[in-house]
Amino acid sequence: MDIRSRFGLRPVINASGTMTSLGASIVSAPVIDAVAQVLPQFVEIDDLQRRASAAIAEACGSEAGYITASCSAAITLCIAATMTGDDHGLIERLPDTSALQRNEVVIQTGHLVNYGAPVDQAIRLSGARVVPVGAATEAHGYQLNTAITERTAAALYVVSHHTVQFGMIPLEEFIALAHAKGVPVIVDAASEYDLKRFIEAGADFALYSAHKFLGGLTAGIVAGKKTLVRAAYFQNGGIGRGMKVGKEGIVGAIAALEQWQQRDHVAVRARERGYLTLWRETLNRCDGVWAEIDADPTGNPLDRLKLHIDPRQARITAWDLADALARPPEGEAPVIVRDHEAELHFFFIDPCNLHPGEEQIVLARLTAELERARQSPEPVVTPFYQRDARRVAARRNWPD
Repeated sequence: MDIRSRFGLRPVINASGTMTSLGASIVSAPVIDAVAQVLPQFVEIDDLQRRASAAIAEACGSEAGYITASCSAAITLCIAATMTGDDHGLIERLPDTSALQRNEVVIQTGHLVNYGAPVDQAIRLSGARVVPVGAATEAHGYQLNTAITERTAAALYVVSHHTVQFGMIPLEEFIALAHAKGVPVIVDAASEYDLKRFIEAGADFALYSAHKFLGGLTAGIVAGKKTLVRAAYFQNGGIGRGMKVGKEGIVGAIAALEQWQQRDHVAVRARERGYLTLWRETLNRCDGVWAEIDADPTGNPLDRLKLHIDPRQARITAWDLADALARPPEGEAPVIVRDHEAELHFFFIDPCNLHPGEEQIVLARLTAELERARQSPEPVVTPFYQRDARRVAARRNWPD
């Protein structure tokens, strides 16, 4: 029996990508095997984290590294490290930073996003104060230079499809300006594919999710300079205690890093390209639909299908179509798409987390829902604000 059926869970098909809300990614068999082997055993966590440090250093080109509960936790703990260093007395005082000279973190306003929680909350959990730089759609080096003062502990740079993708200070300039004033730079690269790019660019910390593209268990990977990583690791004796990771998460991350270096990335991309081509060629024959292959906005070497929906011709909105895919009639597979921007009349279909054969199910579900809308007596067009209200109400109704 499928484990999802055992727990009464819907067998969803993930056409959204590496989303935490859907379980992030498919964990590979070698990672599952490594985790299964360590689960019945006892290990000394400090020694296991030493092994993780070596694996991270090799994979990311950093001096050291360690594993924590998530990339969000890594943001908080690395910021804490820049304020306390390895002083255990200061570590135990956090999140009280009233006695610290440096307790501010600069971040571009266009990077103050919500990835399931506000990124500024991850900063504030450490006790640091957030100092926004620039406007939501425009930031300049001179603004960052002015924002950095003697109270600045760190500069946080977020790389994500959630952030504003134009008008921001480029990473290289951001790092140069911060370093010119002696401020360490933390790069939140949770969903990024290139494990060496940010350390090579000069970042003091580069943070990744072990459970997204890497296909490990839920965990966060901290890579960076040895003195700073050491100070971040020591936060486990303070605010990091509530963000601790177990032996299974550490071993899973090590195994995932090893598998990442052995993966045939070219073959993976070729398979995904085949899915995208199939979807584009079929869906472009549907009324009111325009499908195009779209490159990843942060430079990851992968593509998605961008599906534009004209509600006048398709007789359904992009958000109503996304909802119909997720809540199908009895007996049909739920398909979850990447619909963060559906109010702009498009959504994305991501092929990276599909099991073999699911690309055909995704296509069949899409064409079926488009046909239902075409045959419907009335167009399936609901106000977008109603959809948002329904989602908020559903979340607030948990656990019922």
